[in-house]
Amino acid sequence: MDLLNQLLGIDPNYIVIGLIALFFSLEQIMLTPFTFNKRVYHLFQNVLFQIILVILNIFFVTFQVFSIDWLNENNIGLLYLITLPVWVKLCISVALYDLTAYWIHRGTHKIPLLWRFHRVHHSDTTMDASTVFRFHPIELILVFGTGNIITAALFGTDVFSMALYYFLLYLFFFFEHANLNYPKWLNSTLGLLFVMPDHHRVHHQQEQFYTDSNYADILIIWDRLFGTFKMMPLEKMKYGLLEFDTEEKQSFLYLIKSPFIQIKRNKSTNKGKRNNQS
Repeated sequence: MDLLNQLLGIDPNYIVIGLIALFFSLEQIMLTPFTFNKRVYHLFQNVLFQIILVILNIFFVTFQVFSIDWLNENNIGLLYLITLPVWVKLCISVALYDLTAYWIHRGTHKIPLLWRFHRVHHSDTTMDASTVFRFHPIELILVFGTGNIITAALFGTDVFSMALYYFLLYLFFFFEHANLNYPKWLNSTLGLLFVMPDHHRVHHQQEQFYTDSNYADILIIWDRLFGTFKMMPLEKMKYGLLEFDTEEKQSFLYLIKSPFIQIKRNKSTNKGKRNNQS
């Protein structure tokens, strides 16, 4: 537990910097499944989202931690009704944060107002490790950030388990979004329980039939349990949203204002989609 405390005591910004440096470097020196141009420009545009998020989080993280601590001090949540070993409670809490994120993520695809913000992430037509940063700050703070407080209120999860959840989330996010080749056996082994890159790539597929699937961030079992799991061959994938497929609409300034612009969703189709379902 002491080692875990020290690990989670590291500034998350340092972890993020280390991960983007590692994965972005690997993308430049290794053979990749997709060939994209202007990687430095793409990285710069996406990093701007992270800078805005870090600034806004100075205020919101304080509120989030205060809210969860208050809930814990008042023994609010289902986990306070039972006594569990510390490690068991910690693992369950992390899974519960992931479960809540699954349902919120699913909601961002189904509720038009939330989709306006979430489509910023899906707009990336050349996905790589830096796509991890391409989230509208309002979505991350007001939607997913508030979701963490709701998780604590319902289940009694604490700040420590949330910190562990985010540590794992960073690892999975860069692993899932990176433009790297991974061994196929991952899908039939670790991929039975955890989200693998090939799972998340389907989620970024251009066709809505596939975009509206594989919502989980860490545990793919949520998609398997709730009927939202899909697979398709890597060679058939095309990332992004058709309505954002121009250079202008890939810029930070356009994307940051895009939730407030009426943009008609271009729903492409795939005649062979039934053959690719799992």
